Amino acid sequence: MAINTQNDSGNSRRKFIQQTTLAGVGLLLAPNLMSAAAHHSDNKPKSSKKENTMNTRKLGTLEVSALGAGCMSISANYGAAADKQQGIATIRTAFEKGITFFDTAEVYGPYTNEQLVGEALLPIRNKVAIATKFGFNIEKGGLNSKPEHIKKVVEESLKRLKTDRIDLLYQHRVDPNVPIEDVAGTVKDLIHQGKVLHFGLSEANVNTIRKAHAVQPVSAIQTEYSFMERSVEKNGVLAVCEELGIGFVPWGPVGMGYLTGKLNAQTTFDQKLDLRTTFDRFSAKNLADNMTIVNLLNNFASKRNATASQIALAWLMAQKPFIVSIPGTRNIPHLTENLEATAISLTQSDLQELEAEFLKIKVSGGRMNAMQMALCE
Repeated sequence: MAINTQNDSGNSRRKFIQQTTLAGVGLLLAPNLMSAAAHHSDNKPKSSKKENTMNTRKLGTLEVSALGAGCMSISANYGAAADKQQGIATIRTAFEKGITFFDTAEVYGPYTNEQLVGEALLPIRNKVAIATKFGFNIEKGGLNSKPEHIKKVVEESLKRLKTDRIDLLYQHRVDPNVPIEDVAGTVKDLIHQGKVLHFGLSEANVNTIRKAHAVQPVSAIQTEYSFMERSVEKNGVLAVCEELGIGFVPWGPVGMGYLTGKLNAQTTFDQKLDLRTTFDRFSAKNLADNMTIVNLLNNFASKRNATASQIALAWLMAQKPFIVSIPGTRNIPHLTENLEATAISLTQSDLQELEAEFLKIKVSGGRMNAMQMALCE
């Protein structure tokens, strides 16, 4: 499978980081029923609709719905932001349909997505888990995971999210200038203070995960993973999660929209507001070349009265019991389609059939641009 790899030179990576702009980091990605301590008062939801339930999974010790909701695309990076009320309605409908795990980050917008998520979830705060992220220097560009910056970001995120604790706090990208032990120690202090409940890492390598986990148990790793993007199967990240009891949260579980079958070589993206315009995998040529993958999913789905995206999500759930995907949408029908994937149970024979066909295909184009990949370990 053709994928981009980052430059291993530390100097080159730092140069990329220095050149990072807000537009470039916006995509960088992108818990449940865990009740807060008894002193947290429960705000009753305003909706009179009956709340549905969904099977749960564990990210470390954090129990969440089997499928989560990535909220980024409502506010940023996949075109113009959705109407605020539409965004709130989508998030609250997700909860009513069983989702209890919502993912955001300060850099999405920046800031506006956290504000939206905070407002949408306020009436049901104690019934959901919120994940957000730190790690970027939004004002100056580049990365910043210095302890004092982490603490500052957490205080600001708490205000935007209208809450007194963050259920899952990720380091958005590993900062080569700050030892990961210092980052984990800072989050450990925040956990002792009750401002954070669980610790996560995003796009980190195996060595970093082990070092962080030794200081403060890591509950979840977030990295791109989908039927067409398999890097974590090869670089040891998925294996170390299983070894250490860490949950795994795939971002881009339907290929940043590609595996829905709704994109093709004629698809155009907003050059200013959609980061996919800078990703090689979304060039007209690669969109056309990779259609073989979509056709494979569509053909398989047609035999099961499902859609390509539903099979892609069901495939991820079947890989490991500690995987919780966070597909994003601002559209309630699309949300409903995603949720129906939780009712699809793929057999071992199904998985073998899909894998045998996938192995015949070469994926064209890297998953992100060079600047984005330079921020991944």
